[in-house]
Amino acid sequence: MTPKSMPVLGLSTIAIAIGFNLPYAQLVTIFDYPDILRRPAGEVLARFTEGGQSLILTWHAFAWAAVLLVPLTVALAFTVENRLTSERLALMAAIAGALSGVTQAMGLWRWVFVIPGLANAHARGDAAARASAEAAFTILNSYGGVAIGEHLGQWLLVFFVLAMSALQWRQRRVLSGVTGFVTAVAIAIGTTEGLALAIGQESDLYSLFTIAGFLGLTLWLILIGIRLLRAQRRTAAVATGV
Repeated sequence: MTPKSMPVLGLSTIAIAIGFNLPYAQLVTIFDYPDILRRPAGEVLARFTEGGQSLILTWHAFAWAAVLLVPLTVALAFTVENRLTSERLALMAAIAGALSGVTQAMGLWRWVFVIPGLANAHARGDAAARASAEAAFTILNSYGGVAIGEHLGQWLLVFFVLAMSALQWRQRRVLSGVTGFVTAVAIAIGTTEGLALAIGQESDLYSLFTIAGFLGLTLWLILIGIRLLRAQRRTAAVATGV
């Protein structure tokens, strides 16, 4: 990465850090997300039908926010400073971050391309059709949502944040390094919710850790973006002899 590209990456990091919270906040408002995911399938499908096109488009935007993590995480991992610090950690961060974006988007896009059909069948069908739609939704949500999008996708995100935090710690960037480590731990604990549900344990506490973890992720990415902007200014000042 050249010094001239650092402001673009810095601003992009801050924009995405803030941007992925917008569809999330909208889903909280119009769909009672994420609590709605743990309610009976029939209730979820009925609420989805009520949400109409705006709800589908919101899920679509949320999935694209995950896709944007792919180029962002690769660019953040492969800065010159990170590659000079540790090629292995930089490569691990890039791979984990890119895979996290892809798997989370795969899980989220079920709400755009699969769930609408199930919701329509549930709303218009007879009792047998509704039962079939609910069974299909339960399976799809458990595998495509919990297993792929939430569990695998978020664990890959944990690995990305941990690798980046290790690089930051080696670079003596204590604030972002510690913030990243705490964020990774919170997301890791929250990601265990799916396993807790599978073995019949209470999951409310895990949800709180997930929320805290993603708030921490937002702060951590903003710190990274600010540092990239400041680094470019320092580089420009040195180059001009200021």
